[in-house]
Amino acid sequence: MTKYNSLIKEIEGMEDKKKSKILARFFKTGKGEYGEGDLFLGITVPESRKLARKYGELALSDVQKLLRDKYHEIRLIALLILVHKYQTSARKVLAEKKKIVDFYLKNTKYINNWDLVDLSAHYIIGNFLFEHQNFARTVLAKLSKSKELWERRIAIVSTFAFIYKGESKWTFNITKILMNDKHNLIHKACGWMLREVGKRVSEKELSGFLNSYSQKMPRTMLRYAIERLPENRRLYYLNK
Repeated sequence: MTKYNSLIKEIEGMEDKKKSKILARFFKTGKGEYGEGDLFLGITVPESRKLARKYGELALSDVQKLLRDKYHEIRLIALLILVHKYQTSARKVLAEKKKIVDFYLKNTKYINNWDLVDLSAHYIIGNFLFEHQNFARTVLAKLSKSKELWERRIAIVSTFAFIYKGESKWTFNITKILMNDKHNLIHKACGWMLREVGKRVSEKELSGFLNSYSQKMPRTMLRYAIERLPENRRLYYLNK
């Protein structure tokens, strides 16, 4: 039995119909909702991570098949395998890492829910762009101006890699592009990244950005951004 078939057999044996119904509601799969039509097996993220580590050496051609699967968790496992491949290629030549990045960017239509983005984008796209910032402007600008919701979310969440390294510039740049986005999931993601700037980079830098843009932000974005600030500062920005 091939590794791919072995993985599929393990996944099939882990199906939990009760959990699948709960996940389908949680990820808004109803008509007109952002996850409309998505299907779930009821496999948890820790279980998915374990499988991704076990099958981390799968060929990209097999990862492609996983990523095109109709089941949400199988697509997640594909992305977690990609993260594993990227991280274990840290000592390899640039071409190896760029191959994974290019694969990711060519398959964004299958990265079609917020958890799929949030558990992969900054580990692959963000990390690569931080290490090779000559690509950052082109890639992030294209993603942030996309008509596709999930590509826009990939753009802002990818900046988490810069935040981890102490840089806020790209988070601020992409947030400004997405400031007038109509989707609540983008507002939440931008607010989350801004909050992380205050937590991991500099509260002073966050405050400077908020002083200029808090009145222009969607309310949800602002509320997420100021979550960790003292109450008097939160009230100041909310009432500004």
